[in-house]
Parts: sequence; structure tokens; C-alpha cells
Amino acid sequence: MQLRYVFSELGQGLRRNLSMHIAVILTLFVSLTLVGFGVLLNQQSDKAAQQWGSELQITAFLCNARDDNPSCTGEVTDAQKAAIEKVVKENPETADYRFESKATAFEKVKELLGPERFEGPNPAATADDLPESVWITLKDPDKYKGIESAIVGLDGVSHIRDQRETVGPILLGLDVMQQGSIGTAVFLVLAALLLVGNTIRLAAFARRREIGIMRLVGASTLYIALPFLLEAVVTAAISVALSVGVLGAFMYFGVEGQLTDLVGFIPWIGFPDFLRAAILVAILGPILTLLPTLVLTRKYLKV
Repeated sequence: MQLRYVFSELGQGLRRNLSMHIAVILTLFVSLTLVGFGVLLNQQSDKAAQQWGSELQITAFLCNARDDNPSCTGEVTDAQKAAIEKVVKENPETADYRFESKATAFEKVKELLGPERFEGPNPAATADDLPESVWITLKDPDKYKGIESAIVGLDGVSHIRDQRETVGPILLGLDVMQQGSIGTAVFLVLAALLLVGNTIRLAAFARRREIGIMRLVGASTLYIALPFLLEAVVTAAISVALSVGVLGAFMYFGVEGQLTDLVGFIPWIGFPDFLRAAILVAILGPILTLLPTLVLTRKYLKV
């Protein structure tokens, strides 16, 4: 009987304030979707940085047996690598460095272009076709000429790539989109919280007679507030479902269906990244509706 009353009040509350609930759902849906996009863009930026390095890095590619550079007479030797490491390590502009082997570089290429191109009797390339490299992280992105001039003429160094020219514009664009989506989401979240508060106030006013009677017969605050909490759960569930659906559609039709083929040189986010964004949205949605509901019902249910 008690549960029947709770679900009856839930249905009446949803019907009575249908327009307000729709407004909350739409606002929350857009907010959560933008938060999800912000998370996906952040993960996309991390993937790009892992593939190409950050704008704080320069990369020195070492000589290999098939190098086109005339100064490279063959594969870089261990002695040459030791000399290069000593120069990089002692340079005051260096914050950190790491060597990347042929095998690691080959795995990156296979992940980017697809492993099927590098299998079979006539692969597009092998690990031996790729050079070893030194990834150097700078202390200051504007101070790089010293380390470049120190290693560019060393034996065993083929050429140097400045990541700021290659990766800088891409990472900057991703950061701007991420900040824009998160910033817009914050404003919309505030709007959703105000709408939740107004919905609770109107619902409590509409049920003031029932609430007064329940108070007189000794009903607990939690029991009286339960329909309001269930309304918040329903609102959050619908908003989360819509948001996750849009994010999933973007991943399937946008990233997998279009961008992966059109812009194949970029390592795109995948299902694990989408799953992390979906989990965050699924957690954030109920928090944004249940917390204000818990706080405001204590105020508006006092008769």
C-alpha cells in the first residue's frame, strides 16, 4: 500500500509538472553531452600527444641502414647512441628524454594505419624500415635552439622534428574545443540546478495539503520526500540515456564511420574512451538531480 502511494505520487508529479521536467531533462541532457564531449576531447588530445609528442618535445631521429640522409653511412651504433644520450642529458634545456626503439615505432604505425597492411608476404613496411629516435622534453617550449644545435650535427642523428610545428595547432584546437564544451556545460548545469529547485518548489506547493496530512499522521521526512527523489532519478535516467546515446552515435557514425577513414593519420579514440565518458556522465547525472532534491526537500516539505 505504501509503495503504491509512492508510485502513484510519482506518476502524478511527473504529469503535473511535465513541462518543467521536460525542461530539466533537455537542459541536463545538453549539459551532460557537453561534459561527455569534453572528456572525449581530453582523451583525444592525450592520444595525439602519445603518438606525436607534446608541444614541449622535439624528436631526434637516428640513422638507419636505409636512411636518405647523406651524412648517415649506416645504422646508428651503440657508441653513437651513448654520445647522443650524453649530450641530451647534460643540456640545460632538457627536462627529460627517452629512446624509442624500432619495435615501438612500428607498433605505433600499425596501431595508426591498421595491422593488416603490415602482414603477409608483401608488408607495406617492417620494423627495420623505421628509425630509432630520441624524444626530448624541454623545460621551456621557447628555449630549444641550444639542444637542437647540440644534437643536429652529431654522428648517428638523421634529422630533428620540432613537435611544436606539427602537434601544436592540433593540440591547441582540441584544447579550445574541450574548454568551450566544458565551459558551456558548467553554465547549463547551473541552469539545470535552478530548474530542479523550481520544479521541487512547485511540486511541494501543489502537494501541500497531502504533505500536511502526512505530517499529522507521523510520516517520516524520507517517506514524504521519496516521490520527489524518484522524480529526480527518472529525470536523471532519461537525461543520461539521451546523452550516452548521442555520444555513442557520435563515436559510431562520426569517429568510426567517417573520421577514421577521412583523417587516418590521427590516432582516434575508441570504445574504452567512450566507456569512460559514459560512466562519468552516468555518475554525474544522478548527482546533479539528487543532491539539490535532498537539500531542497528539507526546506520545502516543512509545513
